[in-house]
Amino acid sequence: MNTPYSLEGKHILVTGGGTGIGQGIALEAARQGADVVLSFYAETVTGAQEAVEEIKGMGRRATAIHADLGQVADCYRLVDEANAFLGGLDGLVNNAGITLSRRFLDTTEADFNRIFNVNIRGQFFCAQRAVPYMTDRGSDLRRRYPDKPWAGGSIVNVSSVHSLVGFTAHSVYAGSKGAINAFTRELAIELCPLHIRANVLAPGSIEVQSYYTSDPNYTREYGNSLVPWGRIGTPRDCGYLVSFLLSDAAEYVNGHVVYFDGGLTAKMAIPIDPPSGER
Repeated sequence: MNTPYSLEGKHILVTGGGTGIGQGIALEAARQGADVVLSFYAETVTGAQEAVEEIKGMGRRATAIHADLGQVADCYRLVDEANAFLGGLDGLVNNAGITLSRRFLDTTEADFNRIFNVNIRGQFFCAQRAVPYMTDRGSDLRRRYPDKPWAGGSIVNVSSVHSLVGFTAHSVYAGSKGAINAFTRELAIELCPLHIRANVLAPGSIEVQSYYTSDPNYTREYGNSLVPWGRIGTPRDCGYLVSFLLSDAAEYVNGHVVYFDGGLTAKMAIPIDPPSGER
């Protein structure tokens, strides 16, 4: 029996689904009953294909589409092809993004453009293209099931804790993530009349493969030590929350930024012990 938390019958597009957080979101959405299209870039084609096969093994429909989301034409093409494959769109997860660690004074115009083109422009134009398909989907469901109200479409934009707290050498990256938060709040208000919600997942430390490739000395134990909760997050953790935000159970959740970080941003980072009377 379906519950409001189920994604049974939902049609979901996840960008950047070939690896890491996006792959975790796509797989969990399928476990909850959704049919899924995921986008990928060249370096993640293998991961995208593996995810598609795993989703098909769950009895769900899935395909992967290559797209450069720094290009508006590719954003439009991706959404068009996803809608055609799925037969409508209920949800969009704008996860694709680029991370850059570079000090402010060393950052070039090319660095700035590359990060903002994908991290915010890609989200903006994928969402813009998806909204008409979501409203069409709602109209179709109302015609087919006149006794069942449409809980609405859902857009989940992936940001970061860097949008809230400072960390050295992340000026452009953090700026793009802050833009995502502001853009999503605006979407939440503008799209209310269309019955489409918009929220932000802002992850903290989520262990992905790049942790190991970028730092050969990285260990799970070290990752766990960074998080007040005592363990580092996983892509599947992100999938749990995003699946909820895509579901009918989250119908009243709109315009929120969820810092998903095991308490990381709640912790004061002053590197000294307080006076004894303030302990």
